[in-house]
Amino acid sequence: MKFGIFIAPFHRVGENPTLCFERDLQLIEWLDALGYEEAFIGEHHSSGWEIIPSPEIFMAVAATRTRRIMLGSGVVSIPYHHPFNVANRFALLDHLTHGRVMLGCGPGALAADAHMLGIDSTTQRKRMVEGVSAILRLFTEEGKISIDGSYFKLVDAHLQVKPFQQPHLPIFVASTVSPSGMVAAGQLGCGVLSVASYAPRGLDDLMKRWAMAEESAAENGKTVDRQNWRMVFPIHLAETRQDAMDDIRDGANSWIRDYFIDTLGARLQFEEYPNQPAEELTIDRMIGRGGAIIGTPDDAIAKIKELQQATGGFGGILGLAHEWTTREKTLRSYELFARYVAPQFQGPVAHQIKYSNDWARENRDLMFGKTVAGIVTAMQDYAQHKVEKGEPVPDMLTQPLTRVRP
Repeated sequence: MKFGIFIAPFHRVGENPTLCFERDLQLIEWLDALGYEEAFIGEHHSSGWEIIPSPEIFMAVAATRTRRIMLGSGVVSIPYHHPFNVANRFALLDHLTHGRVMLGCGPGALAADAHMLGIDSTTQRKRMVEGVSAILRLFTEEGKISIDGSYFKLVDAHLQVKPFQQPHLPIFVASTVSPSGMVAAGQLGCGVLSVASYAPRGLDDLMKRWAMAEESAAENGKTVDRQNWRMVFPIHLAETRQDAMDDIRDGANSWIRDYFIDTLGARLQFEEYPNQPAEELTIDRMIGRGGAIIGTPDDAIAKIKELQQATGGFGGILGLAHEWTTREKTLRSYELFARYVAPQFQGPVAHQIKYSNDWARENRDLMFGKTVAGIVTAMQDYAQHKVEKGEPVPDMLTQPLTRVRP
């Protein structure tokens, strides 16, 4: 399983954007140092909180400040761009990073963004599939690609430089609550970013949702792989569950209220509670629904195992980047996850260490006896050496054996 971060990002209105961008870059550097595998960066153009308009530019800078972590768009809003330009930019970035780039695609999450561009929101999902289909052809076909599309045209098009990764860089499609994301992923044969796992109904029928992707893939002669399915959750870890909740409750509730409710009017997403007062839409309710991983490393391990059962299996967890508590506690949370949670799901390395420790515990009496025997033999040999030289034996070599320690 792979672990990473999904950086929308979320920054409170009124902050210095230059410092916000720098904190995001420093966070990715920290994750790279901790061994996280992936970082996805969002594209947004309005509403004041999610302030990165070009994930490609941000990814290019992040690539110069990191060594290993894969960098992806989370996501490029395909209907806002000509597919030819998206394909060229990501192919170039793939070369500049020597294959550390992923292309996350979506129809566009904020209605205000589409409104400013004069795009009919009812056409966005179809345009996304149309655009990604063209990008895939540009990545993989030799040339003379002509498409008379609904919002773009290509005439004898080709990429002078194909992607560094072959046959192309990893491509993911965003999926929220509606079936359209899963259906599109199957139609295109792409991976899935379940970016609203924390939203109401985001966790409902996860196994059925993946079945939609498989059904769509079969209908279109494509395949999908659970290893390319990423789940996005807010995560915060501390030494105790109470500490974790105390760390983030105020900040998380402010995020829910100020952004999702007051800015985006997200009460429509809470239709399961049609008469619920806005003040009751809290992080505690989100956690109760299973929409966030807040607690200790052991809590996180249990939650991920629960998700594996609920989904039938997936390929990675992305922590939804947030600033719900102090910088120090936020960075500490990512460290706790990397040290204690991720190794439990990343193959045999941690399990071999555990096996070795268990084996040593089971055989400690035998091994301690061997250690003592070795020490006694060494002491006796040295004492004999002193006797042969006609010299007195040091007192330390005549102490009772019960005091011998390795």
